[in-house]
Amino acid sequence: MHVIAIANQKGGVGKTVTTFHLANALAHDGHRALVVDLDPQANVSSLLASPPLVENQAGVANALSTRSDLSLPDVITTTMWEHVFLAPSGGEALAAVRDELVIAGPGREARLAEQLALVEEDFDVVLIDCAPALDLLTSNALTAADGVLIVTQSKLLSTTGLAHLLDTVGVVRHYLNSALSVVGVLVNMHEAGTVAGSHWLDDVRDACNSKGLPLFEPPIPRRVVISDAAEAQMGLDEYPGAPVELSKIYAHHAETMLANLEENGR
Repeated sequence: MHVIAIANQKGGVGKTVTTFHLANALAHDGHRALVVDLDPQANVSSLLASPPLVENQAGVANALSTRSDLSLPDVITTTMWEHVFLAPSGGEALAAVRDELVIAGPGREARLAEQLALVEEDFDVVLIDCAPALDLLTSNALTAADGVLIVTQSKLLSTTGLAHLLDTVGVVRHYLNSALSVVGVLVNMHEAGTVAGSHWLDDVRDACNSKGLPLFEPPIPRRVVISDAAEAQMGLDEYPGAPVELSKIYAHHAETMLANLEENGR
């Protein structure tokens, strides 16, 4: 089972929609995928859950809390795709668990890893949609993961955030998960026709080259249809009028992500 954390502490870079479309691409390639929503905002839970979640439905929050008797297998639910499953966030309850982790003792960063071990035989790939923060929930994701996919934009603040996240990855690698690798950097919502977009894409390329990080090519372009399809709970291959090349880009990136993990021996 490959476990991939999809992360960036900066919000608004499109991690959740990226997770949604990568899950669809993995399913089309024959993989049985689990999406773990580790964000108290619970956006990917809302996009993927089918049937829709009910109020106070159990989720990852229950599986991570010592105050609950539920484990991860107990909270996994279905999505609109046969081969994609969801461990919903739990919403505000997950925010409370994040606070619980702050005062927890040894092993607090390994709770998600322990829960994922319970479903190791059930899934081929796990995608963890991380919150836009470098907190103990993200530390849990990085501790549990074989690799991290960094989603960024070709913008100044996004490239600055890339450096901060790499610092956190280094700390996790040193203290908690020595096998953690960066499977790639994915530039999202790229505006190819602008001077700023081209400039900051070059900046991201230079940063990846200097640090030896794989940069996923081509970037994901800024297209309204990408978020529209996700909000309609459809893959780009299902959404009316969506360009075929967009679903092909996500399929290519999903393949590259797994290939990079296997190259790293995970």
